[in-house]
Amino acid sequence: MEEKKFDVNSLIGFLLIGAILIWVMYNNQPAEEAANQETTTEEVVSPASATPEKGTLPLAGVDSVQTDSLALERYKSSLGAFAYGAATGVGEGTTILENEKVKLTISNKGGQVTEAVLKGFRTYDSVPVYLVKDGNARFNLTFATTDNRTLNTEELYFEPVVSSNGANQVLSMRLKAGEDKFLEYRYELKPDEYMVDFAVRSQGLNGVLNGSQPVNLNWDVKGIRHSKSIEYENRYTRLTYNHDGDVSKLGQMGEDSETEEELKWISYRQHFFSTILATSAPFRSATLSSENLVEEESDTAQYTKYYKTAIPLEVQGGELAHNMHWYYGPTDLKVFKQYEDFNFGESIPFGWGIFGFINKHVFTPLYDILSSFLPYGIAIIIMTILVRLVLSPVTYKSYLSQAKMKVLRPEITEINEKFKDNAMKRQQETMKLYGKAGVSPMSGCIPALLQLPIFYALFMFFPTAIMLRQKPFLWADDLSSYDVVAELPFKIPFYGDHVSLFPILASVAIFFYMRMTTGQQQMMQQPTQEGMPDMGKLMKMMLYISPLLMLFFFNNYASGLSLYYFISNLITIVIMLVIKNYIIDEDKIHEQIQENKKKPKKEGKFQRKMREMMEQAEEQQKKGKR
Repeated sequence: MEEKKFDVNSLIGFLLIGAILIWVMYNNQPAEEAANQETTTEEVVSPASATPEKGTLPLAGVDSVQTDSLALERYKSSLGAFAYGAATGVGEGTTILENEKVKLTISNKGGQVTEAVLKGFRTYDSVPVYLVKDGNARFNLTFATTDNRTLNTEELYFEPVVSSNGANQVLSMRLKAGEDKFLEYRYELKPDEYMVDFAVRSQGLNGVLNGSQPVNLNWDVKGIRHSKSIEYENRYTRLTYNHDGDVSKLGQMGEDSETEEELKWISYRQHFFSTILATSAPFRSATLSSENLVEEESDTAQYTKYYKTAIPLEVQGGELAHNMHWYYGPTDLKVFKQYEDFNFGESIPFGWGIFGFINKHVFTPLYDILSSFLPYGIAIIIMTILVRLVLSPVTYKSYLSQAKMKVLRPEITEINEKFKDNAMKRQQETMKLYGKAGVSPMSGCIPALLQLPIFYALFMFFPTAIMLRQKPFLWADDLSSYDVVAELPFKIPFYGDHVSLFPILASVAIFFYMRMTTGQQQMMQQPTQEGMPDMGKLMKMMLYISPLLMLFFFNNYASGLSLYYFISNLITIVIMLVIKNYIIDEDKIHEQIQENKKKPKKEGKFQRKMREMMEQAEEQQKKGKR
């Protein structure tokens, strides 16, 4: 064992380190004025870095760290009346506003939010979800002064003043033109909320601001990637806005721009998260633009879309006064209900018309209830079973119509043979048969059409349901994204570089479902006429094409959606088998049709009109042959 000895070199090293620390602490102690300043908050809410000493940190337009007096004078001269703020030595620094939901970092430079992080969420690679970071966002006011200067707030330094309003944290960022003359950004963050009250106002600037010209507000954001598939995330990333009570959107892909009036809010949606600028009094007008930044799937791309908004703010009486609100949070209907006055829920892409109504008022509440006590994947299965049970009467009507048509098949074949050279007569006799039997060929199509709103609504529901985000089930680690059971060493066009199992299962299920329904339809269809496409061959082609399209299309879609289609088709197959084998009796259907034929059937107006039209057409055809 080595004997411990006194090490002179270590002692000298410790003494040197101590001397350096003392020297650093002495040279970095705050100015006397800052040391005596009292905080007005009840809890610690302070700038991330202390206000620097005069002339020791860079000011806007001044590059050197130790400001040259001549450069400083030139800088002050360029600011005109706002040189007062530069003279007070306000420089680089940030202030943090923080509650249980969000953490906002506001910079002295520009007085704008430079970081916005959501505390309760992580990205696909376990990084905190940032909506603003690394210069992806820009908030700037451009205004003219009475001495013919044009200034941009993003280049100027605001003085932070932190206070409190009860439990609310308040930050006043002031761009000063004098002790009582300033342009102010006022932020107020309430506990446990994603919304930040935001006001832009001025005081004592009626002789400084050029009232004949509006102040131009520019708000730009590049959407930060949060999901495993940037292409899929980008599909649900969109600029949405409320103008005069109506909600509209810019184009999904490429570039798009609009100039609108009477805007209540503008939402920069990034799939499951949104940054929204709302206003208490509608903006008179705004120019909105969106640029798509995603060309194809990429592992390295960081941004989805580039949003821009330009809003002219009116100067009244030489002063600014506009009350607004920032929302940094999830695109979640439950959260949006806290702000019902703004109707943010309309920014969620539930679908238009009846589809959106079903999603908003049926599927979202239903899934919220089921997932509150069931695992998320099981909740999808239970919801699918409930949907199929509700639709089972429609499925029964459709299958019953097919069974009736099947029973009439021999008689329809006989009519086709008897009048094979007279298409008009063949059609007339076929319609008479349907009328006597009490069968409508359209009765099988109507039930299918009634199911379309449900199918499309669910197609829109699963990709936008934030409650599925990062929720695992079986081999899928995230029901809001695609599942992966195998990685491919190459990329297949339209398919990707991975294999998802849920789409494969859904494709197999839809194959067997279509095989059953195609068999029924082939038995119902009339023989192919000359010049008409062979429907049998088309049905056989669709039997193989549809599952293949499902396989390719859904390989990069949310696994929750593929799980729904897999379970839905399985249940539909079971219901059809039960209806066929235990509910519908074809012999009884045949007897009923024969009874219907014997009964005198009153001809409706529509049927009479159709018969008359066909008879007229047949008469004209006969005349043409003479």
